[in-house]
Amino acid sequence: MMMSATTLNQSYRSQEYLAFAETARERYEYSDREIRLMPSGTPNHKSISGNFLFLLKLALRSQPYKIFPVNQRLWISAKNIYTYPDLIVTHQPIKLKSDRIDTVINPWLIAEVRSKSTRNYDYGEKFPAYGTMGRLQDYLLMDKYQIQIDHCTKPSQSQWLLTVYNASDLNSISRCVGYSDQNRGYL
Repeated sequence: MMMSATTLNQSYRSQEYLAFAETARERYEYSDREIRLMPSGTPNHKSISGNFLFLLKLALRSQPYKIFPVNQRLWISAKNIYTYPDLIVTHQPIKLKSDRIDTVINPWLIAEVRSKSTRNYDYGEKFPAYGTMGRLQDYLLMDKYQIQIDHCTKPSQSQWLLTVYNASDLNSISRCVGYSDQNRGYL
């Protein structure tokens, strides 16, 4: 198993997953005929994604974007994957999967808070799948344990460029939003 999530022990079609997900009390992702329970985030995880949401809302106000935090399902058609990134930004108008009213298909930016249990999943499975989405321009991975953001940007259709920002790069942003060494809730 790629991450600390419970995998249901049989093979499912995507339609079975969608029917199951409609009544489930927890979040589940779907990939390669598997349904996986997604672990709930820690307070630090939620603080980082919440602070980043706040900064994005400020930066993108009055622009034609829509920002979706945690519970917005995304469909990656090329891989038939349903996932829940920590944050999705889309151009307006929002595009939904043709037979769904709850599943976005046109991300411009995706952000994830990376932890020990999701590190390999975020880079190893999700990033290549996200890369098949033609409109996606930016993928951000915010580390939960240290001040570090990996920013993957797409300068051309077949190329990704990685820039790593660390504590010295993010120091001024961190002070503005209340970073503390005690809780590592930077951003």
